[in-house]
Amino acid sequence: MPSIIRPRLGVNVDHVATIRQARGTQYPEPVAAAALAELAGADQITIHLREDRRHIVDRDVYVLRQTVGTRLNLEMAATEEMLHIAIDVQPDMVTLVPEKREEQTTEGGLDVIANRERLAEYLEKLEESGAYTSLFIDPDPEQISASAELGVHIVELHTGDYCEAATPFSNMNGDYEYDRDVELQRLRRSARVAESLGLTVAAGHGLDYKNVLDVAAIPQFEEFNIGHSIVARAVLVGFERAVQEMIQALEAGRRAAIGTL
Repeated sequence: MPSIIRPRLGVNVDHVATIRQARGTQYPEPVAAAALAELAGADQITIHLREDRRHIVDRDVYVLRQTVGTRLNLEMAATEEMLHIAIDVQPDMVTLVPEKREEQTTEGGLDVIANRERLAEYLEKLEESGAYTSLFIDPDPEQISASAELGVHIVELHTGDYCEAATPFSNMNGDYEYDRDVELQRLRRSARVAESLGLTVAAGHGLDYKNVLDVAAIPQFEEFNIGHSIVARAVLVGFERAVQEMIQALEAGRRAAIGTL
C-alpha cells in the first residue's frame, strides 16, 4: 500500500478562548490547548484576533508566538491596528479575512477584486512581518486569479457553502436551493485553478469530522484550518483525542482519493 500524504491540519483555538471569555475567567487556556494540539500531531495553530477581542486577546497572540512549536497562523482583518500587531508579533503566517462586528463568525470570503488596490498596498506593508501571506476567499476562479496577481503565497477557500448545503436539497416549497455535490464540484474546480496559478491551497470554515472527508479527498488541498468542531468534540473526549480524530479523518479522505480504502 502506498504511503498516504495527508493534508496539514491547522487547529483553530479561538473557541477555547470563547469559553474563557464567557465567564471572564483565566481558563480554559488557549495556549494550553495549542500545546495539546501540537502533541496530538497538529501542523499549525490558527487564531483570529478580532477587532472586538471577543475570544482571542492580544496577550494570547504574544504568548502563543513564544510557545507554538509548529507554525502560528494569525487571522486578521486588513486594518492598521492589525498591521502593527502582525509586524510586532511576526507570526509564521498571516491570513487576511473579512470581518464584520455583528457577525457570529466569518460569513464569507474577501472580495479581492473590489479591494485589489487597497490589498496590494496593505500586503506590501505586511511584508515587514516576514510572514507567509494568505487570503481567505470564496471558491471563485476570478477571486483566485486576483489573489495570485497580488503575489500571496496561499489562498484559503471558504467551505461554508459546501458545509451548509443539504442533500437532498429541496426546500419546503419544493424549490431547489443548495446541493452539496454542486458546492463540492465548485471547490474542486477552484482548487485546480489555484494550483495552476502556483498557489498553496487551504480550506476552512464549517468543516467537521464527516463533511471534511470529501474535501480532504481533493488532492490540491494541502492544508485545513478547523476549530469549532474540534473544540466541541474536545469537550466530550479531550483535546488530544479530538485533534487525533480529525487527523484520522483527513487521512481517510485522502486515502479514499487514491483508492486504497
